[in-house]
Amino acid sequence: MANGTADRPPARRPGGRNARVRAQILAATTELVARDGIAGLRYEEVAELAGVHKTSVYRNWPDREELVVDALLRYAEDIASVADTGDLHRDLADFLVGLAGGLETPFGRTLEQAIQPAHQSLPVRQALARILDQRVAAMRRRVDSAVDRGELPPVDSSFLGEMISGPVHLIVNRGLRAFTRTDAERIVAVVLAGVRATAPHG
Repeated sequence: MANGTADRPPARRPGGRNARVRAQILAATTELVARDGIAGLRYEEVAELAGVHKTSVYRNWPDREELVVDALLRYAEDIASVADTGDLHRDLADFLVGLAGGLETPFGRTLEQAIQPAHQSLPVRQALARILDQRVAAMRRRVDSAVDRGELPPVDSSFLGEMISGPVHLIVNRGLRAFTRTDAERIVAVVLAGVRATAPHG
């Protein structure tokens, strides 16, 4: 054809095969990093676990760190949300149960493992910072909402988030027993009671 349209490759449909391949590669990456760490990640194993050819991994992620960063960010939203049902105690307990479940997934183990070494590269540290920022922002929105409604006195939302999530990381990482709903309820009750008891009274 004179306009040359016959020579053009067909437009790639968004969400098509390439999107599925990328999702498979990212899922495989989180699993392998959780098992072997970032230093032990090999493209051959990623490809095998994802069920794709190794060239697909290299073509999408020529840089191994970019692959790790994308995998971290892709799955971050699973453990970075706090519901707002109007019941602060329940919402925070639900968050802790969800956090514990998330930490026990391949992604959660990847995140925990990646946080540990102090010598992580700048791109990985920046990805981790973004993930943690998402969690802090979600917690801040929920706590600010509770303060506005009078459910809670003014409080540092970052501090509150650290107080309630710290025990979850401890219990899950020890691996001695499962984190339960009862654990979540007790942690939230103690922390919220402490916040209310230590609030300045005008």
